[in-house]
Amino acid sequence: MDDSVREQLRRLEERLLHPEVRCDRAAVSALLADEFVEFGSSGRVFDKEQVLALLASEAPYPIQLVDFEARMLAPSVALVLYRSIRPEGPPQPGTASRRSSIWVQRNGCWQMLFHQGTPIPSPAP
Repeated sequence: MDDSVREQLRRLEERLLHPEVRCDRAAVSALLADEFVEFGSSGRVFDKEQVLALLASEAPYPIQLVDFEARMLAPSVALVLYRSIRPEGPPQPGTASRRSSIWVQRNGCWQMLFHQGTPIPSPAP
């Protein structure tokens, strides 16, 4: 994979984690394909409209992206893998998840087609 494509996909994933973007319906809508599907870390399945509605009412909190990887699956189709970390603080305890996304490039723009979040269990005390 070309480094410029990898960096572009990383920036797009980071945008979707940024609180100011997450609450901007138009910005998120442009990044998600119309047929977008998410398997949430809760185990629930969401479509694009459901995600847009949930993000509009979400309390802002920082999310960190680590261990980023990207692989081309086919021309104009990429798989992105990383861990997300949400530091501990009100109103939620700290959490970590393994994340995967499939991005498609259409008309020169990347859009997320699929996303999955899988919680990483906290270490035992």
